[in-house]
Parts: sequence; C-alpha cells; structure tokens
Amino acid sequence: MRDAIGGLIGRYDQLGRYLDRSAIDSIEKYLDESSLRIQAVELINREAAEIVREASQRLFRDEPELLLPGGNAYTTRRLAACLRDMDYFLRYASYALVAADSTILNERVLNGLDDTYKSLGVPTGPTVRSIILLGEVIVERLQAAGVESARLAVVAAPFDHMARGLAETNVRQR
Repeated sequence: MRDAIGGLIGRYDQLGRYLDRSAIDSIEKYLDESSLRIQAVELINREAAEIVREASQRLFRDEPELLLPGGNAYTTRRLAACLRDMDYFLRYASYALVAADSTILNERVLNGLDDTYKSLGVPTGPTVRSIILLGEVIVERLQAAGVESARLAVVAAPFDHMARGLAETNVRQR
C-alpha cells in the first residue's frame, strides 16, 4: 500500500526530477498533519466498536425501514453483515488516514464494491450514509477532545472519498 510521501517521490523519480518547492510543501503539509492523523487512528483503534455502534444507531434512527421486514438490515444475519461492512469501511479509512492518501481506497474498497452490492441487492444509498456517519462520529469525538474544527477536513477525507465513490443520484444525505 502506498502513502503520500512514497507516491510523491515515485512521481518525481519517474520524471527524473529533483523535489521542487511544490513537493517540499506537500511533504511539510503531510508532516504538519501527521499528529492529527495519528490521533484519529488511535481513536479509531481504541473505539472502533463504539464508533460503528453509534453510526449504525444514527443510520437506523434516520432510516428505520432498514430494520423492518423487507429492509436490508432485517434479520440478524443481514444486520451483522451491515455492521461488519461498516467496520470494514472504518478500518480502511484508518489506513488511508495514516497514508494520507484516500486513493488507496479505490483499489482496496471501491473497485467492484458497487457491482457487488448491486448483485446482492444491497442499497448503496444507506451504505453511503453509513460511511458519512462514521466520519461524523470520529470528527465529533475529536472536536470533543479539543481538536480545532478547521483541521478536521483531513480526518473526514477518506470517508468523503468512499462516500463519493459509492454515491448514487438517489442518495439521501442529511
């Protein structure tokens, strides 16, 4: 799995160029954000089950039909699969946070997921909503820990990337 620094150096190496001011600025930005990224990943590692629980409760409160007969989280097996997938999205978002590269999610998560979900009859809209909610829960917890709101776009980025990658035109976003 690549990271922001490895990808940057690789691009310059392919071009046979020295790192210019733009590259140095990108590296400085990566390093400046590193403590926030680590703080977010530590939060995810420490509270993953609670984050998934809270995000799923918000999803099912907003879309209770998912839990009713005929809903995609109806039956214990389907609910467990939903929670498992949310945990999967959370784990991969933590990788993207450390790497400072949300595009790693394309290969690891997004490529083929939409087709898989469609073939299984899993509605993409609530899945997208659950990913957004995971990001919101983490951002809220970091804010409560005193992290400045202006810095939290870095933390939301992998969740936003996955949500955009799976989004459909009929997605209800709140």
